[in-house]
Order: sequence, then structure tokens, then C-alpha cells
Amino acid sequence: MTHKDDRAEFEAHKVKQSLALGRDKTVFQGSVDHMLQLDPYDYSYLWSWMGAPIIQMPADVMATQEVIWNTKPDIIIETGVARGGSVLFMASLLQLMGHGRVIGVDIDIRAHNRDTIETHPMAHRVTLIEGGSTSDSVLDAVRAEIPSGARVMVVLDSDHSRDHVLEECRAYGPLVTPGCYMVVADTMIGHVAEENAPTNRSKSWFAGNEPLSALRDYMAESDLFEVDEVLNGKLVLSSSPGGYVRRRAE
Repeated sequence: MTHKDDRAEFEAHKVKQSLALGRDKTVFQGSVDHMLQLDPYDYSYLWSWMGAPIIQMPADVMATQEVIWNTKPDIIIETGVARGGSVLFMASLLQLMGHGRVIGVDIDIRAHNRDTIETHPMAHRVTLIEGGSTSDSVLDAVRAEIPSGARVMVVLDSDHSRDHVLEECRAYGPLVTPGCYMVVADTMIGHVAEENAPTNRSKSWFAGNEPLSALRDYMAESDLFEVDEVLNGKLVLSSSPGGYVRRRAE
């Protein structure tokens, strides 16, 4: 039996449904409410990637994987290393594709987290830089790790205050190459009022002082990026809805 090649139709249906989901405010609010219900169980802390803790929602892991596969960056810069799972996750994808490095930047890379990364099978695709992500010395060190002509992607996942994230957008946004992505993590906080904000964190953020506000302000002052409506449309049960933006073609 010969079956019709329906791959194009399948992909077109995905796009249609993703855009429709992105317009459904009731479903999105339900997603936010559900994530707040999960937070007392530290849901985003319960996962690992190849043995290393990855403090991410599963939907964001899948979305980041799609971005990396579709754009095939040579360099991925992530601010905020934490326990190392995210940099190792992205490094493993680059390993599968046969090229590339992840540059992990953090103001405090603790010895046990550095050990997790540097003894991991993917360590050869990771470069760690310790220091404030927007300091001149760190930015110089990051730029020195980017080969000429490299395709560059950025993930911003460090201090989530509005002012810091905006400063990071201004510093790292221009490093992203056309067609590649900047991911501003934890934009979901922008949909949470102060009275509902999670309190079991070392710091507490809520609407107005968080990454989504910073990204919106950055997008208003710069025309370098455009929102990927399809990808962001399907980001329910995600910590970063609206946070995936693509560098425009020059």
C-alpha cells in the first residue's frame, strides 16, 4: 500500500495549532495557575539531564532543543550555570550535531557544580567563565571564545530582576547572529502578581520586576529581534513563554 506523503501537511497543522493555542488566554492562564500549584513541590528542580540536575520545565527543554536543531549554532552562551544541567544538555545536542561549544557564565560557579560539569562526558564542549555576566572583563572573555563567522545563540538565565536582564539583553543581544535565537528565561514570572509569587526561593520576583518586563523594554528600544509566534504559542506549562526571540536577517 502506498501512503500519501503528508509531512508538509503535518507541519502546517502544527503551525496552525501552535498559533491558535497562543491566542487562547484561558488555557494560558490555566497553565500559569497550574505551574503555581506545582511550585510548592519544586517541580522544575525534579529533573536531570544525563545525570546532572537541569532546573527547567520539560516544555522549555523541548523548545530549546527545537531551536538548536533548526538553527545549528556554533556557539551557545548561557548566563546562569546553576548546577550545570542546562549547559550540559545544550552541549550534548551540539555533540550529536558534531560541532559547537557552550559558554557558561555565572557570578559564582561553586566547586561541586564545576566538578559536575568538568567531569561529565560533555565537558569538552563546555567553557566556563566566572564573573558578573555584564562586566567588561566577562564580556571580553566571552567574545574571545567566539570564532570569526560563528553562528551564536544566547540564553539569559541568571539574575531575574528587570534591570539586570535588560542590561544582559543590551550586552548579549548584539552577539546573536541573524537567524539565531536569544532565549530570555523565566518570563512566566511576568504573569504572576506579587501576592501569588513563589516564596520558596532565595529571591522573589513578580510582575514588573522580572525578565518579561526587561524583554519588552529591550524589544521596544531595539529592532534586532522578532518574537517567534509559533514557538512561543505552544509554550504552556513553560517557564519562558514569550521569551524565545529570533535575530532578524540583516
